[in-house]
Amino acid sequence: MTDMTNVFDYDVIIVGGGPAGLCAAMYAGRGMLRTLLIERGVPGGELLNTDLIEDYPGFESILGRELADKMTAHARKFGAEFVMDTVAAVRRDPDGGFVVSTDLDKTYRAPAVIVTAGGTPIRLDVPGEKEYAGRGVSYCAVCDGAFFKGEILAVIGGGDAAVEEADYLTRYASKVYIVHRRDRLRASAIIQQRALANPKIEVIWNKVVEEIEGGERGTERLRLRGTVTDEVSTLNVGGVFIFIGFTPNTGIIKEHVDHDAAGYLITDSHMMTSVRGLFAAGDVRVQLTRQITTAVGDATTAAIAVEKYLAERGERERVGAA
Repeated sequence: MTDMTNVFDYDVIIVGGGPAGLCAAMYAGRGMLRTLLIERGVPGGELLNTDLIEDYPGFESILGRELADKMTAHARKFGAEFVMDTVAAVRRDPDGGFVVSTDLDKTYRAPAVIVTAGGTPIRLDVPGEKEYAGRGVSYCAVCDGAFFKGEILAVIGGGDAAVEEADYLTRYASKVYIVHRRDRLRASAIIQQRALANPKIEVIWNKVVEEIEGGERGTERLRLRGTVTDEVSTLNVGGVFIFIGFTPNTGIIKEHVDHDAAGYLITDSHMMTSVRGLFAAGDVRVQLTRQITTAVGDATTAAIAVEKYLAERGERERVGAA
């Protein structure tokens, strides 16, 4: 039985405090909705793992943490409430609303939920990855780069995140190898241009990591296999940073909801999922690209759509009660 002293009611609950969540909280608060944002850590999401942002309109260059602070303050200004906790489950209530439960045994209820929970880095799932996690294996260059001054490093991946982080790591490392399984990078042209012009960066084409090897001090080398020739080789490195994609954090939703083969939520043009009242924005949603700008665009639409959804829901309830 639920302890009613730990049950809290809102108009809308936002799950996740990255750019999408913060933007949704700002718009929902501005719309005079009683708004709660639940985030397991400091608000900001992937912004906190990004050193410098140069593609957000209005800011030619801004630190990720600074932008996160500004977005958080903006949402608070319009009355959004913040709770630091981890969401365990989002379930449908018998009345058509939602119950959100957390790891701290709190329960929150609202007629609408916006899921902006982002994603979790995909692991390579190779021998040595778990053994050397935190001892040379990392998934965040901004968090851990400073620990590798003067080291030779490897970055695994070929997308925007991998190439940007490789460029960032050159401020600490003596050399950075980008290990990519194909013969061309997937990163945008401008990001590639900057990285490939960096004398500290070298790309190793058509290779995959088969094993991460090391010793008592941590990571020492990678065992690589060619994707074209099947040739096995080794690469001596003091650390490896893995950026091969994300898995959307949608497992918290305990209702059946339409998604694609990778688990990303399918929404309509109003950001509503196949479950009425359940909206999604940002990296958890099926879309062409995952940028800060697309996240806040999704969130703006979702928050305004929630306003309209709640107004229509209220009108239906009034008509039904008449």
